[in-house]
Amino acid sequence: MTPDWTALDKELARWQDEGLILPVWWRDDDAIAPTAHLDRLTNLSERLALPAHLAIVARDATHELAKQVTATDTLVPVVHGWAHQNHAPAQEKKTEFGSHRPIDDVLVDAENGLSRMREMFGDDLRPMFVPPWNRIAPELEPWLAGIGFTALSTFTPRQRAKAAPGLWQINTHLDPIDWRGARALVPPTLLLSQVVTQLAARRKGNADVAEPYGILTHHLVQDDATWGFCEDLMRRLLDGPGRAWVFDERII
Repeated sequence: MTPDWTALDKELARWQDEGLILPVWWRDDDAIAPTAHLDRLTNLSERLALPAHLAIVARDATHELAKQVTATDTLVPVVHGWAHQNHAPAQEKKTEFGSHRPIDDVLVDAENGLSRMREMFGDDLRPMFVPPWNRIAPELEPWLAGIGFTALSTFTPRQRAKAAPGLWQINTHLDPIDWRGARALVPPTLLLSQVVTQLAARRKGNADVAEPYGILTHHLVQDDATWGFCEDLMRRLLDGPGRAWVFDERII
C-alpha cells in the first residue's frame, strides 16, 4: 500500500511559508563490521547527501570497519556504549548503562569505549555517546563530559538542550521498526502521523525547534519496505525545509 504523504507535505509547506529550517540528522545503530547492509546505507547517504552517524559497538568494532568508515565522507562514527551487553535483571528493560552496577564500573566501560574508538577512528570520531537501547541512568550523565564526551543521544524529544554541563542532548525522534511485533516496518500511516505531530509541535513553539530532527535506523535488520520508507521520508524532508545536520561539538 502506497503511503499517503498529503498531511506531511502540507506541514512541510507550512514550515517553508513561515521561513523555518529543520535540521535533519540520521543515526544508525549497532555497527561492528562491514556488511552488504552497511554498503546499502552508505549508498543511500551518498545519494541523499545526508551523513549517517554510525553508532558503533566499541568493544567489537573491527579494523575493517574503521578503514571503511574513515574512507567514507558520509559515515560519521560515534560511540555506541562498550559491549552492547545487558546488565539489567530479567524483569527490567535492557540497559548497559543503568544503575545496576557500581558507578565506577559503568564509567570505566564508557571511558574504554571512547578510548578504543579514538584509537580506531582518530579525528573522524565525534565524541557522542549513544547508550545501547537508548537507556542511561540519569546519575551517569554529569560524568560523561568529564570522560571526554560532548553529546548524549537517546530517543524521543529532548527536555533540555544539555543533559549536563558540557554535554549536549541530541536525540532521535522516529524509529520505523516495530520492535515489539514482527520487527518490520511500522505501518506508514502511524509513522507519518507521528512525524506531522512532532513537526507541528515544533512549528507552534510547543517543542524545541532548535533540536536536530533525528531519524533512527538499524541497517543490520531493515527490510526493503523499511529502507524504502526511510529514503522517501528523508528525501521529502530535505526537499522541503530540511537541511542535513552533522554533529560537530566545535560549532553546535
